[in-house]
Amino acid sequence: MLDREGFRPNVGIILLNQKNQVFWGKRIRTHSWQFPQGGIDRGESPEQAMFRELHEEVGLRPEHVRVVARTRDWLRYEVPDRFIRRDARGHYKGQKQIWYLLQLMGHDWDLNLRATNHPEFDAWRWNDYWVPLDVVVEFKRSVYEMALTELARYLPRHDHRNRYLRSSMRARDGEPHDPRRDASAPQFELPPGGSFEPDPQTNERLGAAAHSNHASS
Repeated sequence: MLDREGFRPNVGIILLNQKNQVFWGKRIRTHSWQFPQGGIDRGESPEQAMFRELHEEVGLRPEHVRVVARTRDWLRYEVPDRFIRRDARGHYKGQKQIWYLLQLMGHDWDLNLRATNHPEFDAWRWNDYWVPLDVVVEFKRSVYEMALTELARYLPRHDHRNRYLRSSMRARDGEPHDPRRDASAPQFELPPGGSFEPDPQTNERLGAAAHSNHASS
């Protein structure tokens, strides 16, 4: 289904986790990474197509996500002739897309790349919102940048005051607050299942200092 200019209606999906990281999928049997996307079938609204593609490509249902925002207008990209079937050249130019920003309300284990017999991805990961566009096929990069830029204003804001509330609660419970513990904690978000490994050279220096103090006492 093409419009008069030769563009196929399509939807793109930016899926967020609770840390505002985005789902980043590796196209099956390639080295190219991208967001979920797919065509709008005849008789479908963009939102209906989005939920269908969401299930077909990543296995999620409407109850697993919250719609945060969508782009106001179509975003277009042209496909180079070498990527177009010969019988479609001269008619098909590319895609026009409505992009949706979704937040995952379920869990990582709800994601399923094998929800259908025709998977689009063979691997996935959570990535920072501003994805590395150099791993996106070149003719899609400008649309990705436009979609990410337009939808960035709708990113959910997270309240970081809880860390200070927890600190004050420890003090009220009689646990002394040790500022060195905060200073030694990693100042970055760890991935699920990740662990923080201190610098071994730092540990050696601390151990040597402690040994020296013990010897001199």
